[in-house]
Amino acid sequence: MKKPFIFITNDDGVNAKGLRTIIGVARKFGRVVAIAPETTQSGMAHAITMFQPLYLRTVEKSEDLAVYACSGTPVDCVKMGYDYLFPDDRPTLNISGINHGSNSAISVLYSGTMGAAIEASFYGSPSIGLSLTDHDMDADFEAASVFAEKVIGDILSARVESNMCLNINIPKGRPEEIKGFRICRQNKGYWKEEFYCRQDPRGKDYFWLTGDFFNQEPEARDTDEWALANGYISIVPVQVDMTDYRQIGELKKIIR
Repeated sequence: MKKPFIFITNDDGVNAKGLRTIIGVARKFGRVVAIAPETTQSGMAHAITMFQPLYLRTVEKSEDLAVYACSGTPVDCVKMGYDYLFPDDRPTLNISGINHGSNSAISVLYSGTMGAAIEASFYGSPSIGLSLTDHDMDADFEAASVFAEKVIGDILSARVESNMCLNINIPKGRPEEIKGFRICRQNKGYWKEEFYCRQDPRGKDYFWLTGDFFNQEPEARDTDEWALANGYISIVPVQVDMTDYRQIGELKKIIR
């Protein structure tokens, strides 16, 4: 039987520990091609490179593994794979991650990890974005590895929609501390940003962005934020259609 073909990317860069972790897990199931950004591309969402050239270099190549570094964004990496490296060889499964840091709630809109996962689903293969709620570049990925292996096995053995895309967040902790999976919805909330203004040695202002997440429904028990706060892995199916269908009828009355 032909081995599954698994495509992997991320937004933390080709040298990230999370990428190496998921490559190791995915190789247990089949052939792996990974294309990751040369440098960190966190927060790039669905950005693509249009006005400068892209560069692609081979990092590692063996019988069942090929790893490439791309000078562009996570979505550039996906397009480079599907439209250049393997245009006639559709992956069985796409994986983006494992991200260093959570991509729950509204962060899904800013995430380069999820931007890549969503882009890959456009090509007709199921996709998962994997994130660990630990920003440390040397984070402990043992639990993420254990549960990612289960998710990959479940998806490969099931008949799922070809364009399915899942946003999966794994809480920080040891494997035995995690209570299991929760299929849930995206939490309602927003980021309140703050800019710190400083001056360089020449007296020119520069800014650092920081911020805090505000949960607008802290008591809701069916959201990804609740799941993570209570020791569960959150799984949210996502879609690209951003139409607010509730507004259509009223708008037809207002705008004629």
